[in-house]
Amino acid sequence: MHWYLTIKDIHISCVAFAFISFFTRGIWMIQESHWLQMRWVKIVPHLIDTGLLASGIALVLFLHQYPGTHTWLTVKLVALLLYIVVGSIALKHGKTKTIRTMAWIGALGVFFYMVVVALKRVANPLAW
Repeated sequence: MHWYLTIKDIHISCVAFAFISFFTRGIWMIQESHWLQMRWVKIVPHLIDTGLLASGIALVLFLHQYPGTHTWLTVKLVALLLYIVVGSIALKHGKTKTIRTMAWIGALGVFFYMVVVALKRVANPLAW
């Protein structure tokens, strides 16, 4: 049980750092800040995301809850893939600032959806 709590704490910390990182980079994108060109700004998010993914995989293996078997986890994985695509449009591949800003807002929505799915462990946590 000790390892589970440690991995869970690491995962939750990485979620918080990932949110702070993505939110901040989105604000900098909107402001056209020079900070986005800093080397560490391009490296640190990858380190955070690697820790997030590794701890997520460790939790899946530790708890024996797998995508495809547990619907909420399958939905969370699909949402993660959507978040990656929309986040990439927001911070890199959007052709205009309007497209990047809308993608950033959409990615934040997907991010919060994943958090709610994880907390409630249901596939449709927003259903009444």
